[in-house]
Amino acid sequence: MPAKGAVVLLSGGLDSATILAIAKSEGYACHCLSFDYGQRNSLELEAAGRVARAAGTDHRIASIGLGAFGGSALTRNDIAVPKDVEPEGIPPTYVPARNTIFLSYGLALAEVLDADAVFIGVNSIDYSGYPDCRPEYVAAYQAMADLATRRGVEGRPIRILAPLQKLDKAAIVRLGIGLGVDYSLTLSCYDPLPPEGLACGACDACRFRREGFRLAGVPDPTRYR
Repeated sequence: MPAKGAVVLLSGGLDSATILAIAKSEGYACHCLSFDYGQRNSLELEAAGRVARAAGTDHRIASIGLGAFGGSALTRNDIAVPKDVEPEGIPPTYVPARNTIFLSYGLALAEVLDADAVFIGVNSIDYSGYPDCRPEYVAAYQAMADLATRRGVEGRPIRILAPLQKLDKAAIVRLGIGLGVDYSLTLSCYDPLPPEGLACGACDACRFRREGFRLAGVPDPTRYR
């Protein structure tokens, strides 16, 4: 009987490296998918490649050019990434509809590969308040996927899996370490310094990551400026 397959949305950060390890531990044959979407931080794609190679999985990069729309500090250089602050409401690092677009590409690839699941590393505890990271969003996307795909219509729906949804960063770090994730390969920073990819240490992603390692009691392998 062929192994069950999964598309893993791989950003190269801590969360996506962890979900790749989870998917592999659950017996999925994994196919990693990353996105060159016009982000100011293309260093994350190098990190994604490192993580995929370490896991021994294939790795595709889809170019989708969300930079043409702008609307986010991650796709426009003239919008500052907030540092050492707690932004009110949805922060400028939110990329409009990004997870909806990423999941749609993942769903399409899953259909082509006849894969059984799409893994996404969204989290609704240690995150920046993005609307497309909430459990209600994942459930709504699953309902849409069931209606909009051949497998769904045939009674073999592709599952949208977000195993980190209700875990804080410390729990995610402990889980990943238990699964053998090498977090030194990953990059979470919204504003890393090229060419080495040194993390700024002050953006939301860096602060959540640093605190996660501290609370987990695990040495932080991140290279900060």
